Amino acid sequence: MNLQTLLGNYQSHPRTARIAEALRQSDAQRIVLRNLTGSAPDFIFTAVYGHAEASVLNHVVVLNDAEEAAYFHNTLENLISPIDLFYFPTSFKNDRNFRILNSSHVMLRTEALNRFAIPGNRRILVTYPEAMVEKVVMPGDLTGNIISIKVNDTLDVDAMLESFTGQGFRRTDFVYEPGQFAIRGGILDIYSFGNEKPYRIELFGNEVDSIRIFDPESQLSERKLLQVNIIPNVEVKFDNSQKISLAGFLPKNTVVWLRPFSPGVFRLPQRSAGCHII
Repeated sequence: MNLQTLLGNYQSHPRTARIAEALRQSDAQRIVLRNLTGSAPDFIFTAVYGHAEASVLNHVVVLNDAEEAAYFHNTLENLISPIDLFYFPTSFKNDRNFRILNSSHVMLRTEALNRFAIPGNRRILVTYPEAMVEKVVMPGDLTGNIISIKVNDTLDVDAMLESFTGQGFRRTDFVYEPGQFAIRGGILDIYSFGNEKPYRIELFGNEVDSIRIFDPESQLSERKLLQVNIIPNVEVKFDNSQKISLAGFLPKNTVVWLRPFSPGVFRLPQRSAGCHII
C-alpha cells in the first residue's frame, strides 16, 4: 500500500467526515481523539484538512516542544502542498537568553503572520507552547508596514534606503541573513523577513528594471518577479503595548489541534475581538 492509498483510506473514512462536519459548526466545542498511535494523528489531521467540510478553516497545531513540532511540520510537507503550511518557532536563539533574536526564526514567524493577516485561502500553522506565548503585532500594523516594490516603479532611492533603516534593516556590504540590505551602483539587495531568500532589485536610474530572487551564498539569481513585499522585523519594531496574543491575531475560522497533555481538537469560539483558545 503506497502513501496516497493509505491517505485516501483515511479521507474516505466516515469518522473523518464527522470530525470535519463538527468543526464547521458555529458553536465552540471540544473533540477528543483517543487511542491514537504511531502516525495516526498525522494522517487524521491531513485527512480532515483535505475534507470538503473543512475547506474554509485555518488550522493551528500545537505540539509539546520545538523538536516535535518540527517533525510534524516535516511530515505534513510530504503529505500536503507546502504553500500554505508554516512552522512558527520562538524568536530567540535559546530559552536561556531572551534578548538574542534568531533572525531565521523571526523570518519564519513574520512570514506566517503576514500570510494569516491576509483574508482568503486556508493556512496551517505548526507551533509549540513557548512560541505561542510570545505576543505578536496586530494584523493592521503588520500589513501597514509592508513596503511594496514593482517592476517599472520609479523610486526615490535615498528615501527608500532611509525607510529600510527606519524599519529595522541594517546596511551591509553583502546580504546573508534577514534584516540586511546593500546597494552597489544600480543594484539593491534586500533580505526581507517575509521570504526565505533575498531580493535583487536592478535599477535603471531611479526606475525598477527587474526584480529577482537570488541565493545569498552563490549570489546567483534564481527567478524573476514582478513585485515584492518587503516585511520588517516586527519583533523589534513594535513594543509589547502594541502587540496581542497569537489567539487574538488568528482569524475566527481557526481550529486549534492540541497534543501537549490530552490529545484532541479544539474549535475556537466566534468572538468579535478575535479567536480565543478554549
